[in-house]
Amino acid sequence: MSYSDVKSKIIWEAICLTKTELIDKVAAKTKLTKKASAKAIDAMVDAIKGSLTKGNKVQLIGFGSFDVRKREARNGRNPQTGNVIKIAARKVPVFKAGKALKDSVAKR
Repeated sequence: MSYSDVKSKIIWEAICLTKTELIDKVAAKTKLTKKASAKAIDAMVDAIKGSLTKGNKVQLIGFGSFDVRKREARNGRNPQTGNVIKIAARKVPVFKAGKALKDSVAKR
C-alpha cells in the first residue's frame, strides 16, 4: 500500500462514520446491547429499503426524507472508446435533508 493510499484511508476514516461506529453510538445512547442496536439499525434500513422498493416515500421529521426518482433514458459516452452509448431509464433512491438537519449542520 502506497503512502497516498494510506493517507486517503486515514482521511476517509476520520470523516466517515462506519456502521460499527453507529452501532456503538446507538448502544451507548440507548443502553441497548451492541447486538440489539445492530438489529434495530438493520431493521430500520430494511424498512426504508422495503418502502422505497414499493415506490413509497419515507419521511423522518427533523431528519429528512427518502424517495425514489426516475431518471430518463439518455445518451452517454464510453470513456475508453469515445462511442456514444444508450443509458437506459432507471429508478434511483434520493435523500433530501430536513430543515432541522440542515440547521444542525449549518451551526457547525
